[in-house]
Amino acid sequence: MKQLSLLLVFLFSSLGAYSQKDLKNLIEDLSDLTGIDVVFATSTFKSTRVMNGHSVETMDPGDLDFRISHRFGKINSGAYEFFGLDQANIHLSLEYGITKWLMMGLGRGTYEKTFDGFAKFTLARQTSGTKNFPLSLSLFSSAAYRTIKQGESEDDYTFSERMSYVGQILAARKINQYLSLQLMPSVVYRNDDGTEPDLLWSAGAGGSIKITKRICLNAEYYYCFDRGTYNNSEVYNPLSIGFDINTRGHVFQLIFTNSVAMIEKGFIGETTGSWGKGDIHFGFNISRVFTLKN
Repeated sequence: MKQLSLLLVFLFSSLGAYSQKDLKNLIEDLSDLTGIDVVFATSTFKSTRVMNGHSVETMDPGDLDFRISHRFGKINSGAYEFFGLDQANIHLSLEYGITKWLMMGLGRGTYEKTFDGFAKFTLARQTSGTKNFPLSLSLFSSAAYRTIKQGESEDDYTFSERMSYVGQILAARKINQYLSLQLMPSVVYRNDDGTEPDLLWSAGAGGSIKITKRICLNAEYYYCFDRGTYNNSEVYNPLSIGFDINTRGHVFQLIFTNSVAMIEKGFIGETTGSWGKGDIHFGFNISRVFTLKN
């Protein structure tokens, strides 16, 4: 309950400037407008991810996104490892749009053999016209359970030590038809054995620049305020750079990153590779959307 309370405090503390009634009115005003003089910002990002982390985009109600995320080994591992291509980490997920304002997903990755689930809530959308609001706002919350085994000479992890929780506020603005920016204040709570920080605060920023009709250049960076160590290794801030390629029915993302993990619990506070040392992983995300109801 302690970790859940921390997440709830984080997620809603930034909204304290609004009363409950004010927030309800804000959401209704910005989510249900149908007037012809109100224009909603669309396609702030081409995918539900900026690179590793989530964007403010959600799936439409009734749409199922089957995602395959792949990260190879370090490019600096040399020719014997085929510059990282001999090694691979993968994450599979199913993500579903429940309503216009709620999206949920489940996944499983090879990184620490982790199962994860998330919910993303749309609070407000950027609008112009008779009603103006400068940002799209979403709340993101996730939980992850790592199933990796301890060494034979060590005590196994307890259930609570295997759990971790993430809370984020996603605030994005589509500046124009070519440029979009997003901020991601984040907190990660882990029940570790005390050798690493349990509570990790981070500030993320991402952006997308449209190059052609179907190709965007994206970048994403998270600054961790108390990185500490992870598994006795130095932790670095995750930086990812890559491209979105939008095809019919697919969004294909090519990524260069210093993090092998593909969920927030992993790349925030557990990135042990350094761009300065050449610890760069090439990878990709493939998104295939299926419409399950009309």
